[in-house]
Amino acid sequence: MNAIEVINVHKSYEEVEAVRGVHFQVKQGELFGLIGPDGAGKTTLMRAICTLLNPDQGRILVQGMDTQKEIAAIRSILGYMPQQFSLYQDLSVEQNLRFFADLFQVSAEERQRRMEQLYRFSRLGPFKKRPAGALSGGMKQKLALSCALIHTPQVLVLDEPTYGVDPVSRSEFWEILQNIRRDGTTILVSTAYMDEADLCDRVALMHLGKVITLDSPANLKKNFKYPLYRIRGKDLRTLQKFFQQLSVVNTTQLFGDALHVTFREEPQESDWNRWQQQSEGNLQQWEPQQPSIEDVFLSHMS
Repeated sequence: MNAIEVINVHKSYEEVEAVRGVHFQVKQGELFGLIGPDGAGKTTLMRAICTLLNPDQGRILVQGMDTQKEIAAIRSILGYMPQQFSLYQDLSVEQNLRFFADLFQVSAEERQRRMEQLYRFSRLGPFKKRPAGALSGGMKQKLALSCALIHTPQVLVLDEPTYGVDPVSRSEFWEILQNIRRDGTTILVSTAYMDEADLCDRVALMHLGKVITLDSPANLKKNFKYPLYRIRGKDLRTLQKFFQQLSVVNTTQLFGDALHVTFREEPQESDWNRWQQQSEGNLQQWEPQQPSIEDVFLSHMS
């Protein structure tokens, strides 16, 4: 039995179709990522998985239970961390954890054991008396995650948990998720950060309410079918416009101090020499590049 099954789910808000025929499964003990930009439908889908809204069409099963029929049972085995987690700013770290333990009816004996465990992996132990409102952004996210884990859920759903968090805290947060996954918890996480896809077992790339491709990050990159080059020049914006008008070009994307350009067929040395002349010397360097998840996503979008 899969931990989560999403079966042909549709959801609209008036005339906006937020989720359009999405279908996928999350395996037991898997760390599964929903990857895509804002407006892709990730939050709507996650709220439906967490029984907070009903699909217009289709079904969702969590540990074999229907999200529209077995709401209480699903909520008892599921932890959910929304984009804006409602920590109580005036309560301390410890008081927030105790509040959520009461909410999920965790026994006193189990509560103390679980809190000590959560303090250790979140590294919040030295700050347990500090008000939540006085924590840094990264520490608030760790506390929110700890509150979602206080009742030891079988399935953990996290909606863009590292949004707006500094790079060091992001790295620490994902290290915690990997440890939770190793302990047997199934994790479904959404993110707009493409680099975080590589930290998942499998990912579904979403765009405009649809899953456009789904596989392990390694397979998605291995099966990338277009020749990809990293290109540098004097004026990248002008150089991007130059490549965009070439019929052999599939996609162009700015990547820091270079362009990533995919081609419909492998360019020859004579092509590069011609393009260098036609760009009036703006094209200076080119080299084959291994694709990233962002390259894969942009290719499927195009």
